[in-house]
Formats: sequence, structure tokens, C-alpha cells
Amino acid sequence: MRIIALGVLREFWTKHRAAEVPLRSWYAEASRADWRSPANIQSAYRNASFIANNRVVFNIKGNDYRLVVAVHYNRGMMYLRFVGTHREYDRIDASKI
Repeated sequence: MRIIALGVLREFWTKHRAAEVPLRSWYAEASRADWRSPANIQSAYRNASFIANNRVVFNIKGNDYRLVVAVHYNRGMMYLRFVGTHREYDRIDASKI
């Protein structure tokens, strides 16, 4: 998958050092993946949540952080829409960001 907005991840892990290794790991795996359907993602990430507007929510570092991406399966692309703490995630509408 091609992942748009790696800079946002870098900026986040600069502020939240504990998130760096798990986010780098997620990025490495996702960028090598060929996810063509939600089932493909679910097989790699059992705890991923699928919500409206082709958004997928990933739990990062034991659910300390949340990552929301918009997936375009037919193009093999993911757009980073949100990365934040669990508390910050609770204040957004992930299907609309």
C-alpha cells in the first residue's frame, strides 16, 4: 500500500516517543502489504475497526494510540487521517475526518 502523510507520523512520534517503534512497525508492514479488501487488513490486524467512508482504525501500542486511515483499496493507497492518543481519538468523529 502507498501511505500518504508519513510526515504526520514522524511529527507525532517526536512528541510521543513511546509511539515511534509501534508506528514505524505499522508503517513498514502496511507499506509492504497488498490489502485489496477489509478482510485482508483484518487477517493482519485482528483488532482493526472498520467504519464508514472506508476508514480503518488501528490500535497502536496496546491501544494507547489510535491511527485512522482512509483506504482506497482499488488504488492500493491509504491516507492518514488521524494519529493521536486514545483520549484525543474519543473527541473526534473518525468517519468524517
